[in-house]
Amino acid sequence: MQDEPFFGLSPYHVALAVLGLAIILARWLPRLVSRREPAAAPLMILFGAGAALLLPELPSLPDPRDAPGPWELVSELTVIVALFGAGMRIDELRPWRRWTPTLRMLGIAMPLTILAVAVLGVQLAGMTLAGAILLGAVLSPTDPVLAGDVQVGPPQEGEEHPVRFTLTTEAALNDGLAFPFVYLGLLVAAQGFAPQNWAAHWIGLDLVYRIAVGAGMGWIGGRALGHVLFRLPREAALAETGSGVIALAGILLCYGTTELVEGYGFIAVAVLGLTLRRIEEDHHYHRRLHDFSESIEHALTAALLVALGTVLPRLFIDLTWTHVTIALVLLLVVRPLSGWVALAGCGMGGRDRAIVSVYGVRGIGSIYYLCYAGSHMEFVDEASLWSLVALVILASTLLHGFSVGWAMLHASDPQEPGAATPRRAGPGLRQG
Repeated sequence: MQDEPFFGLSPYHVALAVLGLAIILARWLPRLVSRREPAAAPLMILFGAGAALLLPELPSLPDPRDAPGPWELVSELTVIVALFGAGMRIDELRPWRRWTPTLRMLGIAMPLTILAVAVLGVQLAGMTLAGAILLGAVLSPTDPVLAGDVQVGPPQEGEEHPVRFTLTTEAALNDGLAFPFVYLGLLVAAQGFAPQNWAAHWIGLDLVYRIAVGAGMGWIGGRALGHVLFRLPREAALAETGSGVIALAGILLCYGTTELVEGYGFIAVAVLGLTLRRIEEDHHYHRRLHDFSESIEHALTAALLVALGTVLPRLFIDLTWTHVTIALVLLLVVRPLSGWVALAGCGMGGRDRAIVSVYGVRGIGSIYYLCYAGSHMEFVDEASLWSLVALVILASTLLHGFSVGWAMLHASDPQEPGAATPRRAGPGLRQG
């Protein structure tokens, strides 16, 4: 057998080295410029794109348009871990009136965003109605993964500023609430715009049953897991072992069982986190569960963002100026305006209202929804959808990432009780 060169360069090992280098540089470089600018997420995407362009011999990842399965799996796991973590971060649910801005963002701003984006898709991009509805659903949720810097702090830290509380709870719940509109796009693609054929099915199953079951399964799962962790057996509670892997196990159990009974697993894991946090609220184990799940979220997010960057040049082949226009209108007009309208009269100050309206970052959840739809049906507009969604994710991480630190420092007077304060760093739009 012929001897291989001692310094043979395996493309696979080069790819691993590039991945590690890209993540380290994305986290380190911003610190040379500012302690506040959370630029890691866009840098990971850009470094991934740069590696794909400069090192074409590297192994190429599957194109999500042709092979959505792997992308769907990784993005799904990342989102459900992030949703659980968002639920775990909420220290206080009451008074109930603090949920008013969240409910308005979910019930008013989100449908307005879906409608506006769908209209833009049809009128500007010439998409089919099904493709436009799907586009609106995919781009409507505030991403729970990348919006970490505008969320409340970890359990028992008490960073419950109204802006942070609203954006945390919105991100925790609106990913699951976007699912009915994804199904609506699939129904219109399969049966055409004929509500008499599918409206009853969509309202009864996709809009009512699946949301209710998701919330119910999350509550049941949280109560059951809480008893297993903290109360059974009382003299040798599992929480005293300190193993954070229970967080991942509980997430997978709750999500899997909810999906088996046709509920929305995204809603279930968010409610799981909210419910579990109410049991033995002062126990130190809550922080361990949160930190363990957050570490998994950080690792998956970093790898996924670099991976997205590597396929970005291929996705941008179909990019047009129309896509650029839609992306900018969504980020600079549709989301801010729909949020501003939704929060009218809710008692939130002007600056806080503006921040909640603007900082609806788009990211990993959009990748999942588009992969999910692509794996269930062939869309005429699929290439345009991917080009536009990839652009929105990149533009959102850039625009929001470089401004969110400044915005949060101006959310309220730092001397006031509960004022917004800088968060510790994380993987997404977090402080750099």
